Amino acid sequence: MRIKRVGAAIGLTFGLATVLVSAVATCAQAQVKLGVGGPITGGSAAFGAQLKNGVEQAVEDINAAGGILGQKLTLSVGDDRADPKEGVSVANKFAADGVKFVIGHFNSGVTIPASDVYLENGILEITPAATNPKVTDRPGMWNIFRVCGRDDQQGIVAGALIAAKFKGKRVAIIHDKTTYGQGLAEETRKAINAKGLKEVMFEGVNKDDKDFTALVSKIKSANPDLVYWGGLHDTGGLITRQMRDQGVKAPLMGGDGMADDEFAAIAGPGAEGTLMTYSPDPRNNPRNKEIVELFRKKRGFEPQAYTLYSYAAVQIIKQAAEQAKSLDPRKIADVMHSGKVFDTVAGGISFDKKGDVSNDGYLIAGKKKERYVLYTWKKGPDGKISYFENNE
Repeated sequence: MRIKRVGAAIGLTFGLATVLVSAVATCAQAQVKLGVGGPITGGSAAFGAQLKNGVEQAVEDINAAGGILGQKLTLSVGDDRADPKEGVSVANKFAADGVKFVIGHFNSGVTIPASDVYLENGILEITPAATNPKVTDRPGMWNIFRVCGRDDQQGIVAGALIAAKFKGKRVAIIHDKTTYGQGLAEETRKAINAKGLKEVMFEGVNKDDKDFTALVSKIKSANPDLVYWGGLHDTGGLITRQMRDQGVKAPLMGGDGMADDEFAAIAGPGAEGTLMTYSPDPRNNPRNKEIVELFRKKRGFEPQAYTLYSYAAVQIIKQAAEQAKSLDPRKIADVMHSGKVFDTVAGGISFDKKGDVSNDGYLIAGKKKERYVLYTWKKGPDGKISYFENNE
């Protein structure tokens, strides 16, 4: 009888332990695993900081309000160093850790291979920044979305602006040979050619180069009235500084890859007058005054460029999950593909069947806002050079 009692006690203890383990496991599973992938280190780290800060703040705010369908968000950060191989490694790590939703990546050349890993593992991805058409144009990619525009859209806008402002002038086009930079440069060249303007120079450089003496010499020989740059802010800043040092006065014009104040810090005073196409700046939306101040005061971070678009991406996942009444990425993707307009800090955003922002996207205060608008780099009230929307 005593042995039986011991056995019964062991059985009872084991049973309680099993229930306890099960309860702990259930608790552990009652979390929404989210990842943010981007260049946390390296030359594009300024943009990685934008993605990371935007997502972190969104996660904090959503968790403080009860999470998604009663479950709290947990966040993993992956540093892809703007390298496609590192991006794939980050994607595989997220998959192994059970991440079901990813905000990222920043570079198109990283986003494309990483998204294949996410597809294989049933992970839904929203990129705030990858603009190359191939990101969403590949068939069967139910899992990829972006809250930014596309290079073929941006190139049309840039080309139209150049053709209007520099009609009959000499335009040089340079790029950094990356999926993003070269792709944007080619789309812009296509757009200006269609309007009867032929570039006087089309040249590629290595994005990690530091000395552009030879390039600037070619630019001087071409004698352009405008230098169009397809690439990121760090290399573009160096080229601008070296152009000014060698007496090239032609303004630089670029795209969304320049949208960080670090560009002016690298380029120096010669950054003033630079033109840039980029999405509408959510900081200018009066609705966002409180959240913008929160970033500045609580995080000590200026929420420029992709910061609030990253925040918006997390908001979209929450709203889509609530409509789907599910945390299944596939069901959430179905809601996102449905044309539903999501209310975000970046305005009202909806998606088409490919995952691109639809024609009804960027509804701000009930009014449609173009995907790309023109900015000019100039001194602000604080005396620092930054980018300001050109409302002329």
